[in-house]
Amino acid sequence: MTATVLDRPQPAEPLPDDPDRTRSALWRRLSLAALLVGTTVLYLWNLSINGWANSFYTAAIQAGSQSWKAWFFGSSDMANSITVDKPPASLWIPALSVRVFGLNSWSVLVPEVLMGVGSVALLYFITRRYFGHWAGIGAGAVLALTPVAAMMFRFDNPEALLILLMIAACGAVLRAMEPGAKSVWWMVAAGTAVGFGFLTKQLEVMLIVPAMAVTYLAFGPGRWLRRIGHLFASLGALIVSAGWWVLAVELWPASSRPYIGGSQNNSILELTFGYNGLGRLDGNEKGSVGGGGRAREMSGAAAEMFGQGGPGGPGAGGPGGGMWGSTGWLRMFEPAQGGQIAWLIPSSLILGVAALVLIGRASRTDLRRAYLSVFGLWMLIMVGVFSFMAGIFHSYYTAAIAPALAAVIAVSAVVCWRERAALWVRLVLAAATWTAAIWGFVLLNRSADFVPWLRFVVLVVGIVAGALMLGAQRGVLAAVAASLAVLAGLAGPLAYTVDTVTTAKQGSIISAGPQVEGEFGPGGGHGRHGRFNGAFGPLGAGRTQAGARGGFPGMGGAPGMGAPGQAGGGPGASPAGGLLNGSTPSDEMVAVLRNDADRYTWVAAAIGSNEASGYQIASGYSVMPIGGFNGTDPSPTLDQFKQYVADGRIHYFISGGRGDRGGEGFGGMPGMGESGTSSEISSWVKEHFTATTVDGVTLYDLTSPKN
Repeated sequence: MTATVLDRPQPAEPLPDDPDRTRSALWRRLSLAALLVGTTVLYLWNLSINGWANSFYTAAIQAGSQSWKAWFFGSSDMANSITVDKPPASLWIPALSVRVFGLNSWSVLVPEVLMGVGSVALLYFITRRYFGHWAGIGAGAVLALTPVAAMMFRFDNPEALLILLMIAACGAVLRAMEPGAKSVWWMVAAGTAVGFGFLTKQLEVMLIVPAMAVTYLAFGPGRWLRRIGHLFASLGALIVSAGWWVLAVELWPASSRPYIGGSQNNSILELTFGYNGLGRLDGNEKGSVGGGGRAREMSGAAAEMFGQGGPGGPGAGGPGGGMWGSTGWLRMFEPAQGGQIAWLIPSSLILGVAALVLIGRASRTDLRRAYLSVFGLWMLIMVGVFSFMAGIFHSYYTAAIAPALAAVIAVSAVVCWRERAALWVRLVLAAATWTAAIWGFVLLNRSADFVPWLRFVVLVVGIVAGALMLGAQRGVLAAVAASLAVLAGLAGPLAYTVDTVTTAKQGSIISAGPQVEGEFGPGGGHGRHGRFNGAFGPLGAGRTQAGARGGFPGMGGAPGMGAPGQAGGGPGASPAGGLLNGSTPSDEMVAVLRNDADRYTWVAAAIGSNEASGYQIASGYSVMPIGGFNGTDPSPTLDQFKQYVADGRIHYFISGGRGDRGGEGFGGMPGMGESGTSSEISSWVKEHFTATTVDGVTLYDLTSPKN
């Protein structure tokens, strides 16, 4: 077998005044500056185009900037009626930013951008430590230009902080494996990063734990009992760093804290292991729009309305995925996910296997193998889980794969490139280049009217680059082959990313890049033009407010629900928001809500967090989101709501747009957004209070009951 680069004698180190060394150092500094400054500019570019981004989280950030209790718990409103359906760590930093700089799009989203740039920088430094500068540049560049990652680093979902913490955790494991390192403390640091990742997005961060544990146990220093002890120390740090907040919530009297959104029993443990845990795997998320009861009825009604059959039927994208798309090994390559994350996955697998073969004769504790192990297992585990999870799945979840993919393909390419003297290695490099070019052509062809010439350039350049790789042992030919290969591999992701940062992304379900043919449903492949990435994507997804197409009347004012170019869904769409997109109140409505607002705990109440969010953000006063995100949480109960009204704590009840919708939930679809207690509250209000309409939105003044 060919000897690895570390087995061979290394060239003598140049003298300090050697001009070659000076030029090399300058190029390194310039390339690093280009990576980090370029990433910063790219992510900040026209950032305010995203407006309030995900208003569900923006309302909670606003609440946390005004109330320390809301900040600690992650409450949706300043009056602490209910939390978001995640732990609050991802809200803490933006809320502090808003507390300092005031509420605006930049104060909410710039912290996310900084976390994105920090993730790129951290991945660079970790990679450089074990593979050198150019490998680090490659890993950082691939991460920065992965479309779904670039999108989420400009958005206020939990992904930005989650990705930063996952990279930090894996970096700490690798540091623990270095000779002479204080291994136990680095493992404690790794566990702590995972613990705060849990406080960011709960069990999703746990998907990297097997990769960390297997890598350290298999390739870590010292005896196996010592390594096991360090793993338990890391587990202890994880439990402490996540458990302190969970314990505080569980011990805090329920009467003096907000209801835990997303749970049915006001329990953070239920939320962890149910709606945000096992329910995501088996599809039984009680209280979601896709899980049991009336929500399942809604799922079937929606699927039938869209001509797709019931959940899990032919229109659901295939077996096992229901309304969230098909499940199976090809899920990451389907239209809904392919352009988000999958550009380089096939090539990374080819190069990764070859790199492991090349490193194969190194010692057990070789850090290059450990690096490929921790990031490679991270990638494979997440791809596997996301491919087969039957519960709620959105294409933007795949952003969590991006750092691992970037790490694997960059270092594997460098390892193979350094060993290209061997013919079989050059064949592997050529095969990986051709694979990237052909697959890039396929992905670009799914949006054939998006930069239509690009797919042919990618294909031709990639084929030429692969052919040149066969003879690229040294000199100009090698440099040209490498440059063309990088161009073929990154041109498609770059184009998608540029489209992403120049297009508005708002709502609860968003996608990177241009419209993709056949992207109906999360599984894609249904031959329609609407962008439905996840459940009912255009109800709040849309690639852009201005670029949405078509839609259905009365669906809550989400992008895609009316004529293009209209924030809030176009002429005739409801400004009241809906299940997946925030409300867009008029100046008249805001003035009504602000009138005597200081007299009330909540200036209004509305079904669902998104419908409530826009009113709260615009008015600056608490709006109660009845039932939480989906409108299905039993908070408040009817009796509690009646007591709040009797005590004069709520001014208005907002029924929705297009006049009174008859209690049918968002957009008049049965079961969508109203079920259980929220439906009872809506019916009680309509029976005992008189409706009035303000700019197309139905209000009930809860201080003036019917005679």
